Amino acid sequence: MLKSLIGSLLLTGLFISCQPKSEQKEEIETEQTHLTATLAKDIFALPTHCLQVEYPNKLGQTIGSAADLKTPKALRPVFYGCYDWHSSMHGYWSIVKLMKQFPELDANGEVRQVLNTHITPENVAIEKAFFENEHNLAFERTYGWAWLFKLQEELYTWNDPDAKRWQAALQPLVDLLVTRFKVYLPKQLYPIRTGQHDNTAFGLSLSLDYARTVGDKSFEAAIKEHGLRYFKQDINCNLAYEPSGNDFLSPCLEEAFLMSKLMDKQEYNAWLETFMPVLFDKNFKLEPAAVKDRTDGKLIHLDGLNYSRAACFYGIAKQVPELQQLRLLAEKHIAYSIGNISAKDDYMGSHWLGTFALYALSEGE
Repeated sequence: MLKSLIGSLLLTGLFISCQPKSEQKEEIETEQTHLTATLAKDIFALPTHCLQVEYPNKLGQTIGSAADLKTPKALRPVFYGCYDWHSSMHGYWSIVKLMKQFPELDANGEVRQVLNTHITPENVAIEKAFFENEHNLAFERTYGWAWLFKLQEELYTWNDPDAKRWQAALQPLVDLLVTRFKVYLPKQLYPIRTGQHDNTAFGLSLSLDYARTVGDKSFEAAIKEHGLRYFKQDINCNLAYEPSGNDFLSPCLEEAFLMSKLMDKQEYNAWLETFMPVLFDKNFKLEPAAVKDRTDGKLIHLDGLNYSRAACFYGIAKQVPELQQLRLLAEKHIAYSIGNISAKDDYMGSHWLGTFALYALSEGE
């Protein structure tokens, strides 16, 4: 009996070792592609670590006079941490989203107290005044604006007294930037198709989520009108030219994801077959982007690309049932970079990558 058991184990081991390496790799790569409590804790540690870290800081504004030379916290008393304004913004989004789903992450209320101190009408008024400065009317257009909307969307859907107070405090800034976005769209004749912050499709996609959740029909209509104007006639987007050296967004996939939200299933399927026919090839593959130096603030963008690609793959697959193989590609991309999620990682990555990991994982739910 013992000999038989040993023989079976040896045969099993031999069978596993003889599996093609690609099959073994797939098993490993899909281990951490769901938002577990452990992974949520790791992601939560990133923005809570940097939310009050004022330096280093990339301000990014235009200086109109000596009076504009202030510390990050003086200029932006809410969103001064996590290296830059937009990273602080989506850091708040991550915190709120995770606290809603995993309240035990802030069992002692310490993080909640920080948010209570930061997100006040007085502090938001200072943030709003910055955007009303004539030299910074386009500051963070449209990437940072869109992440503000996602934060507000998350607060809107949280039945929590503090969240309702934070939402009310942020609403004047949100209203200002929604209005500014609606004024900007008719003047933006051509979409921006880069793989970084100013990508038009990404900004519209996040903003559309907010508009639909809160019932802002006017904003939703503007996004749909101009999103279709920008992209409906596009054909043959070629992934062979992606990524550029420091992309964290895929121009082709972000556009495809946005259009999945703007069209009905039948119309979208026909459009996608013309726009990215390669996705319908059963042998379609896309390897995760490799990062050679995670201390380089630009090169580490590619970890973010893996997450944002995954979010797009998930979104496209939801709209086109026959493309469920894209979910496997999403998991592969997440698994490639998720092991680097750590507050101990270099600050160039730790201050923002958790958000993109969470965004991808959320789209896969």
